[in-house]
Amino acid sequence: MARSRTSATSTLEPPAATPQRADRTTVARLVLGSALMLFAELALIRWLGSNVVHLSYFSNFVLLGSFLGIGLGFLISRRRWSVLPVAPVLLTLLVLGVFWYPVTIDRTGDRIIYFTSLGTSGPPAWLVLPLIFVLVAVVLAGPAEVVGRCFAVLPPLTAYRWDLVGSLVGITAFTLLSFFRAPSVVWGVIVALAFVALIGRWPRYVAVLAGAGMVAVLLVETLTPGISWSPYYKVKTDTVYYNNTPVVRISVNGIPHQEIWDAATRLKTEPQYGLPYQHLVKDSLDNVLIVGAGSGSDVAIALSKGAKHVDAVDIDPRIMQIGQQRNPNHPYQDPRVDQHVNDGRAFLSGTDTRYDLILFALPDSLALVNGASQIRLESFLFTEEALKSAHDHLNPGGVFAMYNYYREDWLIDRLAGTAQAAFGHVPCVDKVGYGQAVVTVGLTEADQRCSDAYAPTGAVIAPATDDRPFLYFEGGMIPAMYLWVLGGILLISVIAVRVLGGPFRSMRPYADLFFMGAAFLLLETKNVASFALLFGTTWLVNALVFAGVLVIVLAAVETTRRFRTPPLPVVFGLVAGALLLAYIVRPEWLLPLPFVPRLLIAVVLAFLPIYLANIAFAKRFASEGDSQAAFGVNLLGAIVGGCLEYGALLTGYRNLLIVVAVLYLLAFLIKPRVAVAA
Repeated sequence: MARSRTSATSTLEPPAATPQRADRTTVARLVLGSALMLFAELALIRWLGSNVVHLSYFSNFVLLGSFLGIGLGFLISRRRWSVLPVAPVLLTLLVLGVFWYPVTIDRTGDRIIYFTSLGTSGPPAWLVLPLIFVLVAVVLAGPAEVVGRCFAVLPPLTAYRWDLVGSLVGITAFTLLSFFRAPSVVWGVIVALAFVALIGRWPRYVAVLAGAGMVAVLLVETLTPGISWSPYYKVKTDTVYYNNTPVVRISVNGIPHQEIWDAATRLKTEPQYGLPYQHLVKDSLDNVLIVGAGSGSDVAIALSKGAKHVDAVDIDPRIMQIGQQRNPNHPYQDPRVDQHVNDGRAFLSGTDTRYDLILFALPDSLALVNGASQIRLESFLFTEEALKSAHDHLNPGGVFAMYNYYREDWLIDRLAGTAQAAFGHVPCVDKVGYGQAVVTVGLTEADQRCSDAYAPTGAVIAPATDDRPFLYFEGGMIPAMYLWVLGGILLISVIAVRVLGGPFRSMRPYADLFFMGAAFLLLETKNVASFALLFGTTWLVNALVFAGVLVIVLAAVETTRRFRTPPLPVVFGLVAGALLLAYIVRPEWLLPLPFVPRLLIAVVLAFLPIYLANIAFAKRFASEGDSQAAFGVNLLGAIVGGCLEYGALLTGYRNLLIVVAVLYLLAFLIKPRVAVAA
């Protein structure tokens, strides 16, 4: 019956002269559609986050829109009409609108800290965010519809296997482009060609025109002077003049980020850069570590203060490259400097070197909460455990310091309190202008020289920890802005599913798959956080985690296809055991281990529950006659899991495993009776 439903849309179906040819053609379309889904999702996350200022504060917003679109695409694939020809047209309109009419989401007056010196203006979040969410969903529904129609003509597990293969192709392609820092026009060409290949007959010409328009817009962006891409941001450089002095200005994702000054001039105009050195008791600086080295200004200052060797660490290779090319002091060409492109916490965990000065020099802060879709450079850098690690890497007489434009007194007090908890004594705190501060603390109290005794301005919030690395979350309930946005996402999703999927009672047989989808995404979020702590919050670590999840899911599908697996109650029991093991063994216990055993244990703890849970899913999925509806409902459950991710603000990451266990328990309790025998 599913086959007769899909055959009506002849412009979307490949010709089938023989069953063997039909299978090969269907598999090819399935792989291409799946690859396009994941590639376009990642490209939209990167591109929209770089062009809609402050969108990155809604960490998994575009990801949730993608999940909704994919789920709706599967539901649409059961109908005679098609959304596929419309998808590339709407994608072009989205790109054109965002590029030619730049939007800054105005959050003035909200209690969330926005780390940017950019004045906010533009339409309110309640207008911009739903529009972007809906457009992303419709765009992703196009390739998802192709995949759904292929699911209808293939055995469920065979279709699921090739869907995973296509997803791996998509994430691998985007990871390679990130590695080579490819500009947005390259992403656009790939997406446009994939849409043209998937769309047949006369709508293909519309797709060609739409793709050409999108590529033209992205080509204009790419050829704009000063525009380049790092693995994290769209980077813009230009030159401005202050008192006839040329200064290189760097913006990322539309936000002013860094300025490159001569070291002597910077020390005169911005005294906070010199304050850590004034608090030193030790005379010599044999070895200095600078985390957040960026374009090299802090490195140049350290050299001017007599540092004999500097380890300069920054997560972004493009920013360091700009420093190499344009810093007037040429610090990165100095033989006393070693560059390290790495996460600051990961570098500390992987080195035995001890330093006379460790400096956290304005590490970036672009969001309030951690999330799977937006890399947070400071996630595990300002926790109590991180500062204890800095303490353990100091030489006798050494000093740790950090400075930034913190914006809020409570945040300055929190960081000072964190330093006090990690080092065991009160630090020096210098407030320089509104919201600017330098926190300096010696290995012992005798190793620091403070001009004034520090006293907090009010109640001090407890330090952030590795389990709750939300430095900029003041505490209490989840901010109302996020609750409104998440509520809107769920409302839009419910309405769309009801319109396209029919009465909810018709989806009751797949309710257990819905809870499996929510649990799976929440488990993936927890694993991303754990790997970020253990190996660094870098784009490569995140990409490897996502790819690893797909490989493990594929392994689970192949296990179910090729071998006799235990009954579902036994598999769910094994899932519970694997989750309990992951809950007992804390990630911070693995940090002192050498890299190889740390990696092996982390892989087992993270991927064993995913492997077992997907054996359960594959067994359950294989028994479904309507694989399109079943898979679509599972993906819609992932939207709820993505919303539950924000619960980590209240529970911490470790306790998310309890929520995951409850969701899998619900899935087990409400599964259809026929699945018990599977």
